Amino acid sequence: MINDTICALATPAAEAGIGVIRISGPDAVFIASKLIKSKNGKSVDISETHRIKYGFIYDGDQALDEVLIMTMISPKSFTGEDTVEIDCHGGVLMMRRILEIVVKNGARLAEPGEFTKRAFLNGRIDLSEAEAVSDIISSENDFALKASINQLRGSVSEKIKHFRAIILEDDAYIEAALDDPEHITLDGFRSILYDHISEIIKDLDNLISSADDGKKLKEGIRTVILGKPNAGKSSLLNILVGSERAIVTDIEGTTRDTLEEHINIKGISLTIIDTAGIRDTNDTVEKIGVERALDAADNADLIIYVVDSSKALDDSDFKIISRVKDQQCIVLLNKSDLDSMVGQADLEKLTGKKVIPISAKNNFGIDSLESEISNMFFNNRINFNDQLIITNLRHKNCLINANQALHEVINSITNYMPEDFFTIDLMKAYEELGYILGEEVSEDLINEIFSKFCMGK
Repeated sequence: MINDTICALATPAAEAGIGVIRISGPDAVFIASKLIKSKNGKSVDISETHRIKYGFIYDGDQALDEVLIMTMISPKSFTGEDTVEIDCHGGVLMMRRILEIVVKNGARLAEPGEFTKRAFLNGRIDLSEAEAVSDIISSENDFALKASINQLRGSVSEKIKHFRAIILEDDAYIEAALDDPEHITLDGFRSILYDHISEIIKDLDNLISSADDGKKLKEGIRTVILGKPNAGKSSLLNILVGSERAIVTDIEGTTRDTLEEHINIKGISLTIIDTAGIRDTNDTVEKIGVERALDAADNADLIIYVVDSSKALDDSDFKIISRVKDQQCIVLLNKSDLDSMVGQADLEKLTGKKVIPISAKNNFGIDSLESEISNMFFNNRINFNDQLIITNLRHKNCLINANQALHEVINSITNYMPEDFFTIDLMKAYEELGYILGEEVSEDLINEIFSKFCMGK
């Protein structure tokens, strides 16, 4: 049982219009009541739930700030406990001063994620929904934000609970039949169980495969810019980033190492990497840069291959083309404002990839590139109204383990194994799915998950 009261800043410790101090626990209202008074120094009743009161924060007889106080009485609060939020002016010193007074009057400073942890421990949300809170805060693009909001609304929980209900019902029937064979028969049940488990496996396969999209949604598409020296790679990076991030000169080999930046295109996060120009060289440092560029390309989700249209293709180009043949790749025909030595149609035939004419110098064709990136990866495949996307690696691992256990059930059915073999693997799958919701997980895992949350959430 949680019997202490915690407090923290719910807004960043930075200068802003307002700041919010959150207090949660059995003494939240009592502690806040000692600090809040009216303009003329009289006490203010803040005990009524879901009401906002106006008053002043006092430290002893000294009025510190004009505030609004919102009270939420258990269980109708985020944490499931009595909760008070104090909206004060957003000066760093003022917020810190009020927080010190709250602590002085009986609360303790909350640990990272402790408010959400209490919501989980008090049964207000399950573990998958708690993790969605952290994902919402850390979302860097529209797709990831929508996926996290859907998860917070219970999209993952509902699906997992549905699977577990079917598994538990089938397992209970088998157990009952084994205990009372005279009244409950298992004749024909193998076929029924086979259909039930096959359908769940199909759904699990879809969820597991969605984790690849989920990873890109959450972490961003790892995008490597590849090309020969002076093809315009660094100029392209600067345009996409919106600042002079990479050094651009007419000297070949200016970029010697990889340069990484995070950008957002049409609601999609990209981790974009500029690389050294690909060519044969005797320069030791440049040679290392070329090797790193090729290594980065091997681990990329997307390659943007930049071709200088004013120069004929050479061995370095053919080396790159061979390298990217089996990867997701967009080819940019740069310097299209100059006389061309490379035709778009010929390049598309040679590479088998989409070729987009651009001019990094004149900022031409960049909109087409951004649209192609969006279409290539999502192309309306992700519909957040009806499609569930797995974005959490822990969830994916639990789904894989549950899937394997259910495959064992199928194997037992097809090999005419005794029914008690079914129950072992059914309950294994049931438990693995339960871990997603936070059932029977260890205290260490719970602490590790919530330690990654920001302070005050």
